Amino acid sequence: MDGYRPRMSSERVEVLRQWHDDASERLHALGAHSVTYLGLELDIPEQVFPPTPTSDLLGDQVRARVATDHRVLDMGSGAGANAILAAQTARDVVAVDVNPVAVEATAANAARNGVGDRVDAHLSDVFDDVDGDFDLIVIDPPFRWFRPRDLLERAVADENYESLGRFMSDVSSRLRPGGEVLLFFGTSGDVEYLDELIATAGLTSAVVAERTMMVRGEEATYFVRSLSVGQ
Repeated sequence: MDGYRPRMSSERVEVLRQWHDDASERLHALGAHSVTYLGLELDIPEQVFPPTPTSDLLGDQVRARVATDHRVLDMGSGAGANAILAAQTARDVVAVDVNPVAVEATAANAARNGVGDRVDAHLSDVFDDVDGDFDLIVIDPPFRWFRPRDLLERAVADENYESLGRFMSDVSSRLRPGGEVLLFFGTSGDVEYLDELIATAGLTSAVVAERTMMVRGEEATYFVRSLSVGQ
């Protein structure tokens, strides 16, 4: 799909742009810190996106759906939470990110949480440096389509959804028979466009977890979709 344009009113675009700017300011103010998340101890460098109050929606699904014999890919690993959760069960986990600081954080946090030998963390822009196929692919993509202003913002902003579009175009060829994608998204992004990408890729989609909460005076819904190759 060429020439992305938001599938919403210009007024809604401005609301989300302000939402994005405010969230980015808070994110940059965090600096380097440590968190406990779903039983993991994680060090978060200042240029890496941390788990949020809704990240457990995806984390719980990773833990519930990964199997010992699965080969797992964590696409956009950040500080490594989902890769580590997967590696607590699976022995072969690949974790990639376009942010070199995130790659280093993933490797260090995997070692800190006792699964360093199960997690292969390395740089990749989407699938560019990813080999082979997978039983489970986990992705928490940027929700917004604005141009990222720095390395940290690349975790929350994907200009014109270029990376998400590339992911959707290629992911079917990276799934083993019976494999699935766990994708996290929310209504502070362009859900209608996400649905179009999923349909164009020929993937089936089912919501397996969701939560609605008040954010900036309005209801926002965050959800995990299970995607698989259509029959």
